[in-house]
Amino acid sequence: MADATYTPPAVWNAETESGGRFANINRPTAGAREQKELPEGNNPFQLHSLATPNGVKVTIMLEELLELGHKGAEYDAYTVNIGEGVQFTSGFVEINPNSKIPALLDKSGDKPFRVFESGAILVHLAEKFGEFLPTDPAARAETLSWLFWQVGTGPFIGGGFGHFYAYAPEKYEYPINRYAMETKRIFDVADKRLAETRFLAGDDYTIADMANYPWLAPFTTGMMYNDAKTFLSIDEYKNVGRWVEEISARPAVKRGRIVNKTWGEENEQLLERHSAVDFEGKAI
Repeated sequence: MADATYTPPAVWNAETESGGRFANINRPTAGAREQKELPEGNNPFQLHSLATPNGVKVTIMLEELLELGHKGAEYDAYTVNIGEGVQFTSGFVEINPNSKIPALLDKSGDKPFRVFESGAILVHLAEKFGEFLPTDPAARAETLSWLFWQVGTGPFIGGGFGHFYAYAPEKYEYPINRYAMETKRIFDVADKRLAETRFLAGDDYTIADMANYPWLAPFTTGMMYNDAKTFLSIDEYKNVGRWVEEISARPAVKRGRIVNKTWGEENEQLLERHSAVDFEGKAI
């Protein structure tokens, strides 16, 4: 059945009820809503995040760098509870004016500076440590292409399909069908590519894989959006499944996936991370 016809007003205003899970924090304005400083540790990097797909990208990267022996990649990770609006406090807005997780403070040099947007953080860390981003021009271009492919597709999966399928106050046929189709197309793009290569950018594991993995992997296990795996028939993407399985087995990925996680089994959550010791007793 088609949705009821909606006639948009001549001028939209914020008094319109948006509904949905995040209606209490969504506003059409930016900036701080509360004066509150962020906690800060002593490690070179200060990460303020949550274990959503965009947040997991960065914790995987940091753990991969530490796995390779880069002690300079040590970081403090603090959970940003987006349901409580922590992303709108003055301290967070200072390091990300867009009020989205993740946000990183780089204290490794003489003068601390911020890096926000998950793709930008991955590129920054890759260039800083000389890892997971090839220097060969063709290989670098391929890696960045697949990295920013994810940056472009994420909103269709999250704000598009995820919102209308799992979070919207009403279930409407048109937006669910529209974004389900696009999400399946995204999986098909990845599956066809992974039929040709071991990883997205080629034979080597890169930041392109770290960016895409947290978005695609949960669908293959049924842990994304009320088990959308069945609804989208994700099992048909065999090459994506093979890729997910290989990356999931990496020790750094196992650690990175639970940092700043606030749901699930208690031994799969790590609200704050300050050193490798914090992972003791966790299911990784």
